[in-house]
Formats: sequence, C-alpha cells, structure tokens
Amino acid sequence: MDGNNFSEDGEKDDAAGRVWRNARLATLKEGEARLGTVEKGAILTKGGRIVFAGHEADLPDTSGAEIIDLEGRWVTPGLVDCHTHIVYGGNRAREFEMRLEGASYEEIARAGGGIVSSVNATRALSVDELVAAALPRLDTLLSEGVTTIEVKSGYGLNIESELKMLRAARKLETVRPVRVVTSYLGAHATPVEYKGRNGDYITDVVLPGLKQAHAEGLVDAVDGFCEGIAFSTAEIARVFDLAKSLGIPVKLHAEQLSNLGGAKLAASYGALSADHVEYLDEDSVKAMAAAGTVAVLLPGAFYAINEKQKPPVQALRDAGVSIAIATDSNPGTSPLTSLLLTMNMAATLFRLTVEECIAGATREGARALGLLPETGTLEAGKSADFAIWDVESLAELVYRIGFNPLHAHVFKGKRFHR
Repeated sequence: MDGNNFSEDGEKDDAAGRVWRNARLATLKEGEARLGTVEKGAILTKGGRIVFAGHEADLPDTSGAEIIDLEGRWVTPGLVDCHTHIVYGGNRAREFEMRLEGASYEEIARAGGGIVSSVNATRALSVDELVAAALPRLDTLLSEGVTTIEVKSGYGLNIESELKMLRAARKLETVRPVRVVTSYLGAHATPVEYKGRNGDYITDVVLPGLKQAHAEGLVDAVDGFCEGIAFSTAEIARVFDLAKSLGIPVKLHAEQLSNLGGAKLAASYGALSADHVEYLDEDSVKAMAAAGTVAVLLPGAFYAINEKQKPPVQALRDAGVSIAIATDSNPGTSPLTSLLLTMNMAATLFRLTVEECIAGATREGARALGLLPETGTLEAGKSADFAIWDVESLAELVYRIGFNPLHAHVFKGKRFHR
C-alpha cells in the first residue's frame, strides 16, 4: 500500500473552519452560465462540508477559521470519474498488438480474448493483491484532482471472484482520500465454463452473486454489458428485475458496437446512466431524456479500439440529456488513467465544448452516480471536495495534452498536494 505521496495537510481536518479565499471559482451550479464562475471568490468549509461558496465579499462570519490564500487560482469541484474498471489482475498488451495487426474487438473477444482474458489473472489475486494492483492507477487519477470514482466488478465471473473485486473496491477508500462507488457487473461477459449458456450463467452466477453482494453491503449500483458479444436485452432485464426488487439503481453499457436497444431498456428501469451509446437511436435518446438517464461518453474506448461511429452528441443536447464523461479505465479497451486527457479526447473526438467537458467530469459525473446531492458542485451543504488549478483559464484543463496543472485537491475538507 506504499506510494501515498499526500502532504501533511491531508492529515488535518477543518473542524474549526477554513476559508479558501482569493480564488476564481467554477461552482458548476445548475442553471448558471459559464460554469457558475465567480471572480474574487471564496469557499468556507467546516467539518468536511461546504458552508459557503461565492463572492468573497459575501462571506459569513469566519471568526476563528484558518485562512488560506489561493493567490487567484481557479477552483473547480473535485473531478468525478463515473465509469472505471480499475480493479483487475494482469494486462492485455498483447491484444493491443493484435488490434494493430488488424484484429477487431469482436474478433479478439470471439477468439477467447477481450474481457474473458482478464478473468484468470483476476481470479488468482487476493483482495489485498487486487488493491495493491489498483493503487497505481488510482493514485494517477487522484493526482489529477479526482475525488470520486466508480469501480466495477466484472473480471471475476464467478461469485467469489466478483465479491472479491467489490471488497477490493471498498477497501480502496480506506487507504486513499477518495469516495468509491461500487457497481456489480456480473453480466459483463460469459466465462469459458458457460460458453454458449448465457441464461445458465445468469441463473447460476449473476443473480445469486448479486444477492450475496447486496447482503454484504458491497453494491451501490448494478451494471451490465448489452451487446452482441455479451448479453441481450432480455438477459439484462433479468438482472435489472432483481436489482429493482433489492432497491439498487441500475446502469448499462449500451449501444457501443451496435444498437440492441439497451439504452431504451435501461431508461425503462430509470437507470442512472447508459454508457458508451455510440449507436444510440432517436427513440432511445427520447427515452433517456424522459427517464433522466445520463449519457456517459467514453472517448478512451472509442480511441483505443478505433471506433468510427460517434455518439449522437447533438441529439443528446437537443433532447436535454445530461452528458458525463469518464475514463472507462480498464485493461483492454481503454487503458486510460487520466480524466484530464479524457476531457481533451471528448472535445477533440466528440466535439464537446469546454463547458461540457468540465461539467461532464464534475457535476454530470456525480449525477451519473446518483451523488449530485453530495458532490459535483461547489454549494453549501455539499462535501468539501474541490480541485485547485495553476491555470490562467478553465479552457486549459481541456486544451492541454499530457500536462497536469493541479496545485492541490481537497477531499472532505482536507487538503492534499501531489
């Protein structure tokens, strides 16, 4: 568990109150233009919560509070990576070579590669070994101002290994300053021992595994992969029916490689999000808008497997569907551990605006996890999670490639330097 380079500031709380003054704020408050920017702003935190965020001249009484001068730096909400698979064993560098040699994602999967190829390596590791393997990936994200991260299972594909992955995900937030949201992804792929028997796999593994994970308090959401190389809408519906009966929210990998109607199915269950959505059709966009389901765009996967079909961004905008972005950090199709680079990719590949990219990695990412009441914006009552940047303009966060301008980040009122 070594490698924690956080400063001593991270060991201090703000029980007496702390004023972060002389700042330029991007509050991301809903309904406000230009990301809710405030020149000459300040944040008052106490007990790990935001008490005030706005114009410095409007600060309430700060008697006894510690004063921190941010010297005109920009402050945004802490970044939210709302779709990752960072807990796993091994790597899939050979598949990267195969794709360079011309093999498609589907061809690799049908030849025994893809998701299934990560299963043996993951099954072989203990919870502590999975945590140790994930920490370098997590630390890289934290060093860019990430304060909340979603972590999926899905590389165990048997009950014990799926539970093991979720236990490792839960443990991450005990060894690092981060909020972890777990998603049970038993319906990610069919393991070799159930090849050609998707229904039996769901009956024998996915459903009982979900019940046990729920009983242990390991599940915040339920996910699935709806695709020709994975599971049909009817098969996913069986999983979602159980999730609904247990009171667990759902989300779905949908319309990445084809249009099977997964996003529309997810919306019918009031899903938090439908992710990838490159092949999303007009009816599904309307269904997502009506359900309040967030579209999570994953440009890292689009780039890594050289996809051609772009998500229908303008249709999503026109329908009022919230758009989030995430790394999809995983060993095979998006070995990406930079949310800053993800923002640049979303702008360059999908033509999102600077404001959409920053909102997508903060407020909308929180919305996609059902956490908007807790984090994702700088507002009184929310967790004191924010990132402090050495930039002249917010556009730099999206414009630069391979450059990290983070000065420090704050999680639950505690400050950490990288």
